[in-house]
Amino acid sequence: MRAPPEFTWKQCLIIRDDVKMSCGKKCAQIAHAAVGAYEKAGAAAKRSWLDEGQKKVTLKLTGERALFELKVIAEANGIPACIIQDAGLTEIPPGTVTALGLGPAKSELLDRITSDLKLL
Repeated sequence: MRAPPEFTWKQCLIIRDDVKMSCGKKCAQIAHAAVGAYEKAGAAAKRSWLDEGQKKVTLKLTGERALFELKVIAEANGIPACIIQDAGLTEIPPGTVTALGLGPAKSELLDRITSDLKLL
């Protein structure tokens, strides 16, 4: 029997809980955040995260400002970050900031800046 992986790498995907969106819309915004942050990561981080099984944690917070503040903190710590703004074609107005993708990055680094957020 194989030991479970340790997951030293992960992505944190954060959705705004103060923007009214259907479950499907939230999922789409989180997916955009995951891809956007991944594209900003370095090759070594991408490979390590992919090799481990691509761990992702989905979190929530309230407010556009809080999302941008977290992005600034992440980038100051060398964590790839991507803010998502909706195109406004379906449920919410164009330009609405909906989500933030962080990582892939070392789990311990992400935990330092996201440990106070609640799971989605």
